[in-house]
Amino acid sequence: MLRSANIGPISYRQLLARFGTASAALGALPMLAARGGGRAPVIADPALVRREIATVERLGARYVFLGDPDYPALLAELETAPPALILRGDLGLAHRTCIAMVGARNASAAACRFARQLALGLADAGVTVVSGLARGVDTAAHIGAIGGGTIGVIASGIDVTFPPENRELQERVATEGLLLAEQPPGTEPLARFFPSRNRIIAGLAVGTVVVEAAPKSGSLITARLAAEAARDVMAVPGSPLDPRAQGCNLLIREGATLVQSVDDILEMVRPIDPRAVRAPAHGFEGPPPEDASDADRRVVTGLLGPVPVSVDELIRQSGLAPAVVQTVLLELELAGRLERHAGARISRID
Repeated sequence: MLRSANIGPISYRQLLARFGTASAALGALPMLAARGGGRAPVIADPALVRREIATVERLGARYVFLGDPDYPALLAELETAPPALILRGDLGLAHRTCIAMVGARNASAAACRFARQLALGLADAGVTVVSGLARGVDTAAHIGAIGGGTIGVIASGIDVTFPPENRELQERVATEGLLLAEQPPGTEPLARFFPSRNRIIAGLAVGTVVVEAAPKSGSLITARLAAEAARDVMAVPGSPLDPRAQGCNLLIREGATLVQSVDDILEMVRPIDPRAVRAPAHGFEGPPPEDASDADRRVVTGLLGPVPVSVDELIRQSGLAPAVVQTVLLELELAGRLERHAGARISRID
């Protein structure tokens, strides 16, 4: 079901909560998509799925599924938690206290050195450092933490390296730490996959540290996703004369915690015990399904437009029960007429 068109993490969970099994959900797709005003999404070819599973095994990787006992508990808290992850390495690292460390790809030498020192200190303290294996700060963070525990989350398939110069580092992370991918093997790192990768980085960690970042950068997206998930956001201050530091200074002005040392970070996260968080052992729970009427669909569709709006605002303005609104949104998404954005916001696709 997950590899079928128009089915994302949210619709995946809603379908299983409503129909109980993947086979029952797949059987209902034509009906739901027709109600949303579109054709039924293309269902993944079982032969292609079997080939993917064989490829994952051949690469020495394996899957972990949302609902499995060993699925990372903090990540499972996200509404958009990936239904399946492909991994190589020690999944136990994701069950320790994790700190995400992100920053500029074109980072200064000083920022890279500081990120490496921070990561080394965190790893020595038993904290797992999570980053995205990108150039600059990400690379420095992985290098600093490689001996004590690091997780690399990539926007490509588990067998694809980006950037190419990090091939050796990515292999070290996979063999000495943990490498995670949401995309199937062979997937190239397209631009639209990076925000999805960033939500995993933020979701795995109790807090995110931004070392150096421009005002409009992927690092600030990761920080925003961490804040939306009620996780700590920390930033290393920089010179106001350096454009690469403006993003961090902006985060601090907006309420992020200023950190200048490993002790500052540990002071933030030490009271949090990730073992107290438990991912669901099995099943998918949700509110009882409520079918929407044609009038309900007209109300919800009429409130939607090309500008993203929060689901909560849509429920408030529609005056409908949340379960009814979610049913209409599910139908629209399966019909290819709905786009989901960060922060539980949605927009209509015309």
